[in-house]
Amino acid sequence: MRYDVVTIFPEYLEPLKLSLLGKAREKGLVDLHLHDLREYTFDRHRTVDDTPYGGGAGMVMKAEPWGLALDEVLAASPLNASEDSTEGTKSEGTGPAAEPAADTRPLLIVPSPAGAVFDQAMAYELAEEKHIVFAPARYEGIDERVLDWAQESFRVMPVSLGDYVLYGGEVAVMAMIEAITRLIPGAMGNPASLEEESHTGGLLEYPVYTKPAVWRDREVPEVLLSGNHGAIARWRRDRQIERTLERRPDLLEAYPVEQWDKKDRRFLAERGVHFANPAKAAQKKAKKSPAPQADTAAQADTAPQGESTQPDTAQPEANS
Repeated sequence: MRYDVVTIFPEYLEPLKLSLLGKAREKGLVDLHLHDLREYTFDRHRTVDDTPYGGGAGMVMKAEPWGLALDEVLAASPLNASEDSTEGTKSEGTGPAAEPAADTRPLLIVPSPAGAVFDQAMAYELAEEKHIVFAPARYEGIDERVLDWAQESFRVMPVSLGDYVLYGGEVAVMAMIEAITRLIPGAMGNPASLEEESHTGGLLEYPVYTKPAVWRDREVPEVLLSGNHGAIARWRRDRQIERTLERRPDLLEAYPVEQWDKKDRRFLAERGVHFANPAKAAQKKAKKSPAPQADTAAQADTAPQGESTQPDTAQPEANS
């Protein structure tokens, strides 16, 4: 994976050389290039911004420095070499056997409150990329013509870190690079850590403990000291569900209903959250689907009304 970051504060991203991310760079798993946008200016003040057309508060980042920087990044893209090596091997013709050519343009991510919200699912998708370029803006943003022009050579993707505004996009870039890199095979010290962490399976992670068994009169849950792996797994699963219900009920509502087992449903029912039996839900759905030669309206009118297949988190029992 190659990362290119164009910024007026390259030193802001120095922490990316530390810890496991730094080790991933040493292993050659990621290749990070920082570009100072001011190096692509020609006046003695190295100016990268100007007043907005139409008036208004703040300054806008000028187009030409960004254009020159992205020109250089594009010329050095590893995707150029892969594209040259496969030239002439793409499927030809327009028949059923012809396959559409893959889009080999680098991905240009522009941190923006107007972009798609970054999450773990997006991180997994981005970890499959070969070359990601980040364009963190400052001031009121980048001249829109830069993004219009960039679409000729890049896949442009505005991305938001969340529903709030920062001084600039560098913090968002650091967060995204960390989240993406740790999903690249070989980048984590213990790959198993990825399997049970928050958001990977749709629920929040369970609480964890280490030695000593008693600290300031607070004891580690007894089940974790029991050696009973089945009981420990159940306890952790229950804590995941409980924590998600308390802190992120929206995740609980989006969780696939067929993945709740009987013990999950019983645990949730004790807390006022009820689920339909997945098998019955499937039967209900099948009955609602119109038969090939049946009257659709009649089917809809006679379909049985059963339980909801989604959790009812609107009124869970408090503190239970």
